[in-house]
Amino acid sequence: MIEIKSITKVYTKLKAVDDVDLDIREGELFSLLGPNGAGKTTLMKMIVGLLNPTSGDVHIDGHSIMKEPITAKRFMGYIPDRPFVYEKLTGLEYILFVANMYHLDGNGIEKRAKELLELFSLTGFSNEMIEGYSHGMKQRLVFASAMIHEPKYLIVDEPMVGLDPRGIKLLKAIFRGMKKRGKAILMSTHDLYVAEQLSDRIGIINEGKIIALGTAQQLREQAGIKGGNLESVFLKLTHEDITEELDL
Repeated sequence: MIEIKSITKVYTKLKAVDDVDLDIREGELFSLLGPNGAGKTTLMKMIVGLLNPTSGDVHIDGHSIMKEPITAKRFMGYIPDRPFVYEKLTGLEYILFVANMYHLDGNGIEKRAKELLELFSLTGFSNEMIEGYSHGMKQRLVFASAMIHEPKYLIVDEPMVGLDPRGIKLLKAIFRGMKKRGKAILMSTHDLYVAEQLSDRIGIINEGKIIALGTAQQLREQAGIKGGNLESVFLKLTHEDITEELDL
């Protein structure tokens, strides 16, 4: 389980994340929704140890990300909202480089790397420099590298950005397969349709606070909406008053 305990992040006078308590359970996909600037990416970076919280802590499988960062990170795979990669490596070299950071080596790892490249339709480009990859190919490569150590928890910030329909369908299938094997996915997204389609639970963050938490149906009940889609629920709970038609 991922346990987020009273975590807060303050930048000078801005409280980006405000005393958040949350847990991500094994075998579930948890979607984190929120307007731009609500604190989603800041929260996720604290979970994976890229940012230190002002207060609070995160426990990954019982290990504190603050006190035992190396051990805690072994359980996680992280995909940021933009694919940062070493472009002077080939696709295969990059995945093996990531494997080496997890102290994985041997013939079995190269075999798994090639299987992941095939899964993400990158086999034909595995020996080409990443600098020649499209944005979508880089995104798929980052996914492949994040899964090389078979993480128990996958932390994904805006996973569908830059992916074509086939890539999105593949990602959904991978997420469903991970859940069946008891693994957990924490996904931050603006795609409300995907969130409603895939999520076991959904959290809505606004101005650094979790303002709603539960299944899609429970969120409808919290918003006082019967039968509405997640977009209607989200806009009501975040107090976004958008007219149906604008004259420009």
